[in-house]
Amino acid sequence: MPSRLSFRGLILAWFLITAWIVPPAEVAAASVWKVSDSNGGILYLGGSVHALHSTDYPLPSAYNRAFDAAAHIVFEDDPAVSKGTVKSYFKRGEYPKGDSLKNHVDPRTYDYLRRVFSLWGIPEQKFSSVRPWFLVLVLSSPELHGVSHDLGIEGFLEKRARANSKPISGLESFREHMEVFSGLTDRQCEMLILMTFIPQQDGSNNGRGLMNAWRRGDADTLAHIARDSLQDFPSFAKRVLDARSLSWLPKIEGYLHSGKIYFVVVGAGHIGGPSGLLPLLKARGYRIEQI
Repeated sequence: MPSRLSFRGLILAWFLITAWIVPPAEVAAASVWKVSDSNGGILYLGGSVHALHSTDYPLPSAYNRAFDAAAHIVFEDDPAVSKGTVKSYFKRGEYPKGDSLKNHVDPRTYDYLRRVFSLWGIPEQKFSSVRPWFLVLVLSSPELHGVSHDLGIEGFLEKRARANSKPISGLESFREHMEVFSGLTDRQCEMLILMTFIPQQDGSNNGRGLMNAWRRGDADTLAHIARDSLQDFPSFAKRVLDARSLSWLPKIEGYLHSGKIYFVVVGAGHIGGPSGLLPLLKARGYRIEQI
């Protein structure tokens, strides 16, 4: 069974695990913003790449500055989840005895999966008992593509937070986070499964562009790349990007008015674009400064 860590941040996996890694560079700005209200409330908002290589370090200094200024760190989902909760939920990703994946996807899809897993040296019985939504998570795991969540933004900040005894929480519960996928129909998940094997047009350029845009804090380009990667599945783009960003807004506003300074870190695709967190916060009258 994959570990809990293997599934953190999978929401933007398609956009982030295919990125070409570029050498660290000194830039004037980064994907971190200071949000202020008229009463002096302050919150920092950071765009995350959930999985990175060691060569991506050091991170832009804005992440450390926001961390140092904050009293509380917030990720998309709360890392403080029990092993029992994780194990129980992932058990839902397996079919009961007598049923299998073969009964829930097109025969051609199943045959293709069998051939792909065979090339990876994985026997059929290892995947044939899992539900389509669980298979989406497995195939999206960055570790399969040579990058690590341990080295991602959240992994780095979580280590610092624990070393400095700073509290960490999540915008979503573990269950809410997972239900983005487990709440899909079998057909929707089958489409996502197939999409993981379809190369993006100009994928290498998009990957390099994503990492460059992230380092310079170009939120609109990041949002465009994220949405463009799901242009063949617009309903899922709304589910995974728009609906979640909007649902986070009341909590983020609560942090801003709490009298404490929070550093909220979410997938970079949630920050910019017409429906991202920055325009949503700006429309509510908050001041936005890139740091």
